[in-house]
Amino acid sequence: MTVVDERGMAKYLDQFEPPEGVKAELLRGVIVMMASPDLVHNLIVLHTVRQIPMDRWYPIQTQDVDIVGEESVPIPDLIVAAPDVLPTSGHLLPSGLVTAVVEVVSKSSVHQDYVVKRSIYAAGKIPAYLILDPIMAHCVLLTKPAGQGEDADYQSQEIVKFGDPIPLEILGLELDTTEFGTFPNVRPHRYP
Repeated sequence: MTVVDERGMAKYLDQFEPPEGVKAELLRGVIVMMASPDLVHNLIVLHTVRQIPMDRWYPIQTQDVDIVGEESVPIPDLIVAAPDVLPTSGHLLPSGLVTAVVEVVSKSSVHQDYVVKRSIYAAGKIPAYLILDPIMAHCVLLTKPAGQGEDADYQSQEIVKFGDPIPLEILGLELDTTEFGTFPNVRPHRYP
């Protein structure tokens, strides 16, 4: 009998090949698989990436993040890190090297993005977590991570509706959200 601990799950996930168009990530010991995102989602990521100055920051899509002490290997829609801190290769990027993570909410990821990943990214001490929500047509900027494990959370939260700029002081920029689209005919949720 083989015993699988948190690093065993991460190793299993590393060797697992999901079907084409499916993303698999480890969130608190649970393997979560998601289908390819909607065009609205992808365009929000594109509009965000285009606003990040590459002379100061590297916006990197679908990079595995290693959260020390967590049974988690999340794959944010976007991470932002300073170019001079990045390793030359590898698929696991330590959370300590990440300045900000961005998740675009999909119809099936609401709970993961607002609850599970919020706690995971705070536990990883990632300074800023930006949730871009095309269901509710708003952005949620979370800063000041505190705590450990499942009790970790962000101490500061700012909500800005799509169409208004959101200041990302940690990156030294203001994100223009006027081009962010929304999902038609989707019921609102109860978060944040």
